[in-house]
Amino acid sequence: MTEHRTPRMSRIALLGLAALFSPLLSSCVVSQEDYDKATSLAEMYQDQVHSLENENQLLTAENHRLLSEAQDAYVRGLQEAGFDTEAQARIDELQLRISELNRPMGEIETFRVEGGYVTMIRDDLLFASGSADLGQKGIEALKGVADGIKASPHGQILVRGHTDSDPIKRPATLKKFPKGNIQLSAERAVAVAVLLFEQKGIASKDVVVMGFGSHKPLRPNDSAENKRLNRRVEIFVADAGE
Repeated sequence: MTEHRTPRMSRIALLGLAALFSPLLSSCVVSQEDYDKATSLAEMYQDQVHSLENENQLLTAENHRLLSEAQDAYVRGLQEAGFDTEAQARIDELQLRISELNRPMGEIETFRVEGGYVTMIRDDLLFASGSADLGQKGIEALKGVADGIKASPHGQILVRGHTDSDPIKRPATLKKFPKGNIQLSAERAVAVAVLLFEQKGIASKDVVVMGFGSHKPLRPNDSAENKRLNRRVEIFVADAGE
C-alpha cells in the first residue's frame, strides 16, 4: 500500500483548523452537523492549499525555463558581437593545450597561442565563493599580470569569466546574482577588467569583457577537479598589430 503524505503546507493548514475548531469539537454539546461542517471546511482549505502548491510548482518550472533561455540568448549575443572572432578561436585552443599538460594546473597559468597569449587565473585566487569582489591576493596577482601586459606592445585584450555548471542556490548569492552563473561570471570579468584599467598603460578601449557562465568549460563538469578548472578568468592579450 502506498503511504499518503500530506504536504507541509497542508499539514500547517489542518493544524491551524484543528486549533480553531478544537474548542467546538471538544465540547460535550457538539452536534454531528457542527462536526460535519468543520470537517468539510478543513477539506476545502486542504484542497485550496494543494491547488496553490501545484500552481507554485508550475510557475517555478516556467521561471527556470525562461531564465535558461535568457542565459543562452545572452551568450549567443556575445558570440555574435563585434569582437575579434579569431581571438575567440585562439582562446578556445586552451582546451587542447591544457589537456596536453602532465601536471596539475596552478593558480595562474600562461599559454602561448597563435597571435598572442592567454593568462588563466583560478577563481579562488581572485574571489571568495559566490562573490565578484576581488580579494587582496587577487588584486596583487592581477597587478603582476598587468605589469606583464604593459611590458610589451599589445593589441586587443579579452577578459572572459567562467563558472562550473553548479547552479547558484544560496539565497544571499541569488539575491546578488538573480541571473545565475552567467551574471556572476560577467561581473567577475568586469572586476578584473576594471583593475587592469586602473593600471597605467592599459586603456579601457583595448579591453573587451565577456561572461560565459558554464557555457565554455575546459573539461566536463563531472568531477570536483574538473569543476575547479572550469571556474576561472581568462585574459587573452593579442600581439601588437593583431
